[in-house]
Amino acid sequence: MTKTIHAIYKQGMLRPLEPIEGIKENTEVEITISVGDVGPSHILKFAGILSDDEANRMILTVEEEFERIDMNEWKD
Repeated sequence: MTKTIHAIYKQGMLRPLEPIEGIKENTEVEITISVGDVGPSHILKFAGILSDDEANRMILTVEEEFERIDMNEWKD
């Protein structure tokens, strides 16, 4: 089984930010660490540019286009 969880490193220990489903207590696991960008999201610079109506239309457009994607097209 492979799971991706988000955790915080504090006082020498990794602490999950949310409960981990499907892993029993005292189960030995292997961890791969990837340190993400800890700064504010780059997309925040666009906050407030669109009106609520424009933002809702953009979300609808993205959702409609996503439904048109053929996931089998990406397989080798």
